Amino acid sequence: MGVRQQKIAVHDLEIGMFVSDLDRPWHETPFPVQGFHIRSQDDVQALVSHCRWVMIDVAESRGSLSQDPVAGRNGVFSQRSGRRGRGREALELPPLSIREPVAYSESRVPLQKELKASKRLLADAEQALGQTFRSLDSEQGPDFRPAAAITRRMAASVIRQPNALLWLSRTRQYDDFVYRHALNTAVWAMVCGRQLGLNEELLNHLGMGCLLSQVGKTALPRELLAREHQLSPEDFATYRGYVGRGVDMLAQSGLPRAVMTVVQYHRERHNGSGFPKGVRGDRIPLLAKVAGIAEFFESVITPRGEHKPLTPARAVSMLYEMRNIEFQEDLVESFIQSIGVYPTGSLVELSDGQRGVVVSHSPERRLMPRVMVMQGADRQPLKAARVIDLVRFNQSRGSGDALTVRDCLPYGTDGLDPEHFDVTGGESRWSLGRLIGR
Repeated sequence: MGVRQQKIAVHDLEIGMFVSDLDRPWHETPFPVQGFHIRSQDDVQALVSHCRWVMIDVAESRGSLSQDPVAGRNGVFSQRSGRRGRGREALELPPLSIREPVAYSESRVPLQKELKASKRLLADAEQALGQTFRSLDSEQGPDFRPAAAITRRMAASVIRQPNALLWLSRTRQYDDFVYRHALNTAVWAMVCGRQLGLNEELLNHLGMGCLLSQVGKTALPRELLAREHQLSPEDFATYRGYVGRGVDMLAQSGLPRAVMTVVQYHRERHNGSGFPKGVRGDRIPLLAKVAGIAEFFESVITPRGEHKPLTPARAVSMLYEMRNIEFQEDLVESFIQSIGVYPTGSLVELSDGQRGVVVSHSPERRLMPRVMVMQGADRQPLKAARVIDLVRFNQSRGSGDALTVRDCLPYGTDGLDPEHFDVTGGESRWSLGRLIGR
């Protein structure tokens, strides 16, 4: 059974159809994902208000629409990720309003320059977080100064160029899973916070809260943590207690209330299905909502142990299907807009068979990132990697000759290690090995 596209008037759309293209540019619409399943009449009404017709992907079955339409041409949204949310309560809130949002420029410094400035940042962050965690058990009491200092550096880097820390966090290996999980969660969250327009002080609180959100896990048995994705009901009851343990460990620390709310509420969910208290909707503080999305995203793309990871693009699709169920809709959309459909550091295969890693993305063209190509169409490694900006590359080409992302690949795919390549960028030549270091 193949997949083909069919043009259809928006008034004829039905729930379950997969919209793969519009009669206008995607960036002129509010839809953060370029290609999505229609799951409610609200989705239909949103399309009616912006378009006259759309293209849908349908299964070829005796020339008619399949009862279970399959998704897109590039395979990223080809599975019906909405199953996770089926039958679960949805909760809608008024549109999110950020008090005095900051309008950050798109990129204040080039990616190469920010990578040079931040090449030691995550290594320093891992060390600072380890010092902070260990100080919680010391007789002198907790010392949050190293974590606070590293959070300020991370926030400043995200403000200057959000792609740099995303790149570093996806291409650097860490020895301790808890530290890596906390650090990467903080990076995802602060990049989203930047997109929301949070000021630098709030970004600091958000990052600090994410870094400290995992401290309660240090009180759990290592054997339990090693299989946290496959717990019995009894073990899960113990596991979910890590949030309360963390709050207790930090209770007398004098940390800002905004930081503590992230620690306390980051595992709560929009529809009340989270823990430890099962609060919902607007009872969950904003920073904790952002942290919850970031923590979930990091947990599915980089799970502990042998649990199979999702590709970043697949995780983005899952998040979009969970809007107003586990996570507030406009925050999900902001998160996707901030990291892209193919987040920086994602391994991808292009339509001509070449493979590489996403270097950065354009908010206006979410399916057209800049890709550092490391393998040719024959899957053989290149002597020197090259960067292809898909937006520029396709400007003078027709749709039949366009180069697109065919698929997002699991992290760790053989032969795709960015640290082994020198990269020839648009302006200068730079070495990933030298920039990232170990």
